[in-house]
Amino acid sequence: MPIYEYVCDTCKSRFELMRPFSRANEGASCPKCQGKAERVISRCFAVSKGEGGTTAPVAGTGSSCGSCSAGSCSGCSH
Repeated sequence: MPIYEYVCDTCKSRFELMRPFSRANEGASCPKCQGKAERVISRCFAVSKGEGGTTAPVAGTGSSCGSCSAGSCSGCSH
């Protein structure tokens, strides 16, 4: 089941929900304030393995999330 990212209209909190494709575009209830939340486009991060076996980022490097210590994106303040 895919994970979708949502932002609360009331408190602007970002959170993730695991939902089936059939419910992807439904609104959600914010876990912090129970306000209405809408699905947003999630950022992604991709790496590529070079000839020497080292990995290098190829997408998603414009964010400060590379050094984030949160356990998941839902715990991040960015």
